[in-house]
Amino acid sequence: MGNTRRVSEQNESAQETARREVLEETGLEVTVDRLTGVYYEPHHDMHHFVFICKIVNNQAPQPCYKEITACQYCSIDDLPRPLSDFTYKRIQDALNPDQTESFHTIGPRQWFE
Repeated sequence: MGNTRRVSEQNESAQETARREVLEETGLEVTVDRLTGVYYEPHHDMHHFVFICKIVNNQAPQPCYKEITACQYCSIDDLPRPLSDFTYKRIQDALNPDQTESFHTIGPRQWFE
């Protein structure tokens, strides 16, 4: 396998990967509601799948400090910085009920301070 950045496990669907990653990184058990976009990053030959998920129970997120430093809910107008343009675009697309384009190609990230 040439790609060491692979997140999916063997024989794991994109939805299963999303559920597992959310649980590992935040401690939250979720159900996958819908796909909001597929983003291809040619520089790394990598696809990113973005889903809307729903929390199964009403627990608070607990970050896994090996991968992330904090979990919090934010307004799109008050996102923590630094923030990449790619992260911001995925959030905008997921929150846009009129979004019609599902497939995107992304370039090198730019950062907002």
